[in-house]
Amino acid sequence: MSQPYNRRVTFLDNPAVVWVIVGVIAAVVEISIPHFGLIFVTLAAIAAALVAGAGLGAMAQTAVFVLALALSLLLLRPRMVSKLGSKGVPSRTEALLGREGVVTFDIETTVGAGRINVGGEDWAARASVPIPAGTRIRVVAADGIVLEVVPV
Repeated sequence: MSQPYNRRVTFLDNPAVVWVIVGVIAAVVEISIPHFGLIFVTLAAIAAALVAGAGLGAMAQTAVFVLALALSLLLLRPRMVSKLGSKGVPSRTEALLGREGVVTFDIETTVGAGRINVGGEDWAARASVPIPAGTRIRVVAADGIVLEVVPV
C-alpha cells in the first residue's frame, strides 16, 4: 500500500503573502536607503496582493502589479518630486544678508579668517580685501556659516 504524498504547506504557497513580503521588503529598503522609487513597488505589490487575495491567477496579479507600478510612477512621483523641490527651511545666515556689522578681529585674505559682529552675534567672516578690526561692514553672501562681507 502506497503512502499518500504529504506535501508541507507553507505561508509562501499563498501568492498574496508573497506579494505582501515583496512590498514590505521594498518599503524597508526605501526607508533604509531612500532612492525615491521603491515605495511605488510597495504600492504595486499591495495591489497585486489584493488581486491574489481575490483568487485571480498569476497573469492577473502580474498585470495589476505592472499597471499599478506604471501609474504610480507616472501620476504620483512627479507630484512628490515637485514637493521636494521647495525652498525648505531658511538657513540662519539668510536673514543676515544685507545687514551691517563691525569687524571684531581683522579679516585677512591670505589666511581667510576674521570675525564680525552682526546683530549682536559673533560670526566667522571673509572678504576679498583685508579689513581691520573696528571697520563697519555689510554682509553680501554666506558660505555655510562663514559670512562674506565688504566694507561699508
